[in-house]
Amino acid sequence: MKPNLAFRQNKTWTAIFVFTFCLVTIAASRGMGETYGIFLLPITETFGWPRANITSIYSVYMVSFGIGSLISGILFDRYEPRANYTIGFILLAVSYWFAGQLNSIIYLYAILGVCGGGGAALVGIVPAQSLLSKCFPQKRATAIAFAYAGQGVGIMLLAPAAQLAIEYYQWRLAYQLAGYGFLAILLISILIPWNRLTKSFKASKKCSNFPFNSLDSKTNISLIEALKLPEFWGFFTIFFTTAISIFSISLQTVAYLISVGFNKFDAAFAFGTVGMVTIIGITFTGILAEKFPPYIVASMSYGLTFIGISTLAILQFFPNWFLLTTFVISFGLSAGARGPIITAQMAKIFAGKGLASIFGATSVGNGCGAAIGAFLSGVIFDITGGYNFAFLMSFCFSLIGLSIFWLIPAIKNN
Repeated sequence: MKPNLAFRQNKTWTAIFVFTFCLVTIAASRGMGETYGIFLLPITETFGWPRANITSIYSVYMVSFGIGSLISGILFDRYEPRANYTIGFILLAVSYWFAGQLNSIIYLYAILGVCGGGGAALVGIVPAQSLLSKCFPQKRATAIAFAYAGQGVGIMLLAPAAQLAIEYYQWRLAYQLAGYGFLAILLISILIPWNRLTKSFKASKKCSNFPFNSLDSKTNISLIEALKLPEFWGFFTIFFTTAISIFSISLQTVAYLISVGFNKFDAAFAFGTVGMVTIIGITFTGILAEKFPPYIVASMSYGLTFIGISTLAILQFFPNWFLLTTFVISFGLSAGARGPIITAQMAKIFAGKGLASIFGATSVGNGCGAAIGAFLSGVIFDITGGYNFAFLMSFCFSLIGLSIFWLIPAIKNN
C-alpha cells in the first residue's frame, strides 16, 4: 500500500472515530441535561417547592454550563482532549448519582446544577467543535452540524427513557442510573489514545492540500484580542438572546402540555419527538449554511421558531394533535439550529490556537441566557399561574437574535 494512501485511510478512520465519539458524548451529556423538563413535575410533587425554585436548579445548571464552556475551551487549548473528557465525565457521574440522594435545594444547586452543568460543558460542543474543525477542514459546518445534532439524539432517546424510569423506579433511582451510564463512558474515554489522535490531527493539517485557516480569518488571535471585536460580541448576543427564547419554553413544555389536557406519556413523547426533529433541523441547517448565506439560513430558522411559539400558545385554547404536531415540527426544526451556523462561522473567523477558548467564552452567553429564560419562566408561572408572558418573552428575544445576523457585517457576510 502506498504511504500517501495509507495516510489518507488512517486520517479517514481517525476522523470517523472522533466524530462518533463527539456525537455520543454530546447526546449523553446534553440529552440528559434537557430531560430536566421530564423530572420537573416529579421533583415538584416530592418537595412541594414553588415552580421558580425548581426551575432555578436548571438555571444554576445552565450558568455553570456557560462558565464551564469558557473553562472547557481554556482547558482544551492548554491540555488537549483527555483533560476535558476525564474531568467532565467524573463530574457528570458524580452529579447524577448523588442527585438521587439529595433532599435540600442547596445541595441540588451544588450537585445537579454546578457539577452537572460544568461536566456537560467540559465534554460538550466546545471540545467537539475544535476537534471536528481539525478533522473536517473542508466540510466544517456539516461535520459540526451532525455533531450538534447529538443533543437532539439525546433528547429523543433519553426523554422517553427518563419518563419510563421515573414511572417504574421513581425519579431518584432514574438519576442514579444516569450516573452509572456516565461512569461507563468515563472508562471508555480513559482508554482512548488521545496523544496519538492529536498527532494525527497535526499531521493531517500539514499534509492537506487545503489550508485549515482561511485567508480572511483572524488567525491565531487570543481570547483577549477577540474580546475587542464586534464579531465576538455579536456571536455572544445571538447565543444569549436565543437561549433565553428557547429555554423559557422548552423546560416547561411537558408541564404545559399536561396542563392543557395531554397525559404524561403523550407530553413526554412530544418532548422527545422535538428532540428527534431537532436532529433533522440541525443537520440540514449546517448543510444549507455551506451552500447559502448564513444569515438567510438563520432567518428561515427563526421563522420556524416564531411559528412554534405561536402554535404552542394557541394550544391552550384549542388542544389538539394537529397544533401539537405543528409545534413539534417547527420548534424542533429550529431549536439548536443556530448552533452549527455560529460554530462554523467562528471556526472560520477565529481559526487557530485560541478557537476553543473564544468559542467557550461566547458559550457563556448561551448558558446565562438559558438560565435567565428558565428562571424567569418559573417566576412568571408563579406570579401569573400561566405561560403567556413566557411565550411573549420568547418571541421578543428570538427577534433580537435574528437581528444580529443582519446588523453585524462580518457575521452577515462571512
